[in-house]
Amino acid sequence: MRRLMSGNEAIARGALDAGCTFYAGYPITPQNEIIAYMSAHMPGLGRVCIQAESEIAAINMVFGAAAAGARAMTSSSSPGISLKQEGISYLAGAQLPAVIVNMMRGGPGLGNIAPSQSDYFQATRGGGHGDYHQIVLSPSTVQEAYALMADAFTLAGRFRNPVMVLGDGMLGQMMEPVEVSDDGCQVSGVRCQEVAKPWALTGCKGRAPNVVKSFYIAEGDLERFNLLLQKKYAGVMRKEQRAETLHADDAKVIVVAYGSMGRVAKGAVSRMREKGKKVGLIRPITLWPFPRDVFHLTTNNQQLKTFLAVEMSYGQMYEDVLLAVRGKVPVAFLGKAGGGIPTEQEIEKAVTKLF
Repeated sequence: MRRLMSGNEAIARGALDAGCTFYAGYPITPQNEIIAYMSAHMPGLGRVCIQAESEIAAINMVFGAAAAGARAMTSSSSPGISLKQEGISYLAGAQLPAVIVNMMRGGPGLGNIAPSQSDYFQATRGGGHGDYHQIVLSPSTVQEAYALMADAFTLAGRFRNPVMVLGDGMLGQMMEPVEVSDDGCQVSGVRCQEVAKPWALTGCKGRAPNVVKSFYIAEGDLERFNLLLQKKYAGVMRKEQRAETLHADDAKVIVVAYGSMGRVAKGAVSRMREKGKKVGLIRPITLWPFPRDVFHLTTNNQQLKTFLAVEMSYGQMYEDVLLAVRGKVPVAFLGKAGGGIPTEQEIEKAVTKLF
């Protein structure tokens, strides 16, 4: 079924089609359509939607619902996500699956409601306390925003880990036709499988009681637990790197951009290809794990002169590109923040200087 939807509505519909049974959130622009859609549709499906008294309350409600085995989710925008950081760390520490959506806005501080990508460090470096990672997915179209919600819940359940879907105010507010399915997320071929949850707090009649915790006080216990987490994260890094590539095999300059900036960069690359310029694109879909393997393969291209990292921030993803390239090829940068969006023309101008 084809429907005209905003990015925020597509995220909410994707979550429902992926089997989300519990949502707790708090209104903040530019993601209010998510909580509005959930509150309009979840009660009729026999599911739970709560407008919490604060962002902190919402993430802790998600912790409780996830501990009880629910497919749980929250959403917010930049300042609200900052308030959720302790709860996200607790989710990771308790190995609880949950989905967190951040539709980024300009910052720091209260900032503005314009699109930005300046929460990249917060999302990919943990944000809260402790040695933990959350899996981070970044859609660039409204259709992909819908589809990635299924992957988000699946990955959260498979790895017992919080998963963040990182969008921005531009993606959240734009409207595009979206293929949705009443049979769940089958249109895009994504997976919506539920996994068994023998660890969940569902009552212990007839079995040993479960304990969900992130508190390890005995000497050596927390270190052993952290080593267990690191083993899990290494497995995620090996198995779950995702990226879209375009004309990367023969490119002299490869533009790297994600999310909404990725679609702008894709347009710029297509325009330059039409003019005969050998330009390519790498669009990371997983921001953590960052798709390093794609860069390792691409640097074998003998024609490649440089990468150009383009983002709506001042060099956050750029650092991951540098780490992935490992000094084999130079990396240039183009960025704006606080609501500024690099245009196709600005990208083309920056690329031309690199030839």
